[in-house]
Amino acid sequence: MKKKVWQWYFLGITILIYILIYFVNYSKFWAITNKFFHFILEFIPLFLIIFVFLFLTNYFINTKTLKKYLGEESWVKWWFIAILWWIISVWPSYARYPLLKEFKDRWIKDRYLATFLYNRGIKLHFYPVLIVYFWLTYSIILLIVMAILSIPQWIIVENLINFYSKLSKNI
Repeated sequence: MKKKVWQWYFLGITILIYILIYFVNYSKFWAITNKFFHFILEFIPLFLIIFVFLFLTNYFINTKTLKKYLGEESWVKWWFIAILWWIISVWPSYARYPLLKEFKDRWIKDRYLATFLYNRGIKLHFYPVLIVYFWLTYSIILLIVMAILSIPQWIIVENLINFYSKLSKNI
């Protein structure tokens, strides 16, 4: 297995830059350091909430439970859960990709993944700012339209996947 030495180079270069800033501009170094620590302290509660959420989700919800209660015949429940889960979660999209890959590899269909991913644009923690700029009516209508438009998204994704699989078999 090849070692990833570039990660160590990146860390070394970053530390070297901080050392240079320390010697070149001492006050700027402490300003940067203070901002960094304030940034870290702001996100510690968010990380704790995410950890607790992941722990509880792992503990109470597993693929067997979801398969049992959310069979293929209950597609309305699936879309509701797909839309709601993505909307209420506050962690970044890229943090969910490994989880979605695991779901896809094990049992979830592409149509529901498309619904998950389409709703990544709905972020409830940004809605106060959206409401300030565009008022409450516009914000609610935007939320509803985006959630509804995520439902037919699976048709497009499933048709493209079927087309690609047929095309790749013919080649």
